[in-house]
Amino acid sequence: MRLAIALALASGVDALALTAGRSRLFLDSASRADWNELLPTGLFYGVTTNPTILERDGVACTAAAVAALATDALDAGCHQVMVQAWGGTADAYEKRALQLLDAVGAADHLVIKLPLTREGIVAATRLRDDAHICLTACYAKEQVLVANALKADYLAPYLGRMSDMGVDGTAECLKMQAALDSCRSPTRLLAASLRTAGAVFDVVAAGADATFSAEVARSILDVQPTIAASLAFEDAAMASQAASLEAQFLAEAEGAPQ
Repeated sequence: MRLAIALALASGVDALALTAGRSRLFLDSASRADWNELLPTGLFYGVTTNPTILERDGVACTAAAVAALATDALDAGCHQVMVQAWGGTADAYEKRALQLLDAVGAADHLVIKLPLTREGIVAATRLRDDAHICLTACYAKEQVLVANALKADYLAPYLGRMSDMGVDGTAECLKMQAALDSCRSPTRLLAASLRTAGAVFDVVAAGADATFSAEVARSILDVQPTIAASLAFEDAAMASQAASLEAQFLAEAEGAPQ
């Protein structure tokens, strides 16, 4: 089974390389209603989930339910779907990850998230030849060293939660991105815990990827002055059409035989 996964990873390299170097945006949601609303906009490269998100959105944290969710997300057009392994030990993380990879059957488009604990790091080391890996729950810039050493696909720092702890989360994320750039690391920084559109802009402007909620996505997509301007355009179009029809009617009336 591991050989099959490795071959699938290799076959997906060319397709995923088409967007290499461009920031990727992910929707932080396990809600199919959110997907139906927001994925058609083309804003998102994929979706991210974890056990907390599953609980919030009413999805059971079981291998069958998570695999079904990932399959639905891929069917909805996602390039990548991130699902988190659980179990608390390296053995449990590895077992769950392989179960999910086998059940979904799309290893080139599935990313396994693992926490940056000692057990999660050991599991990531075991899995790195078999799966795309996102090391998550990053709270310190020094954890970049782990992600780079393992050549993890993604490193996910929690910007908002770092700020809650009294740390400048934005500054820390920018330092992480700069470090990855400096050592030409293959690891992509996926900034998480982004609570505003401005926070998303700041990390993307620095070259990072970003994952954020449906609420933040709506604030990016629905800018009120833009909506007002669009309505004004429509009003002008309607007025112009009405004036044209009126002019046409008058011209025809003048040309009609008396």
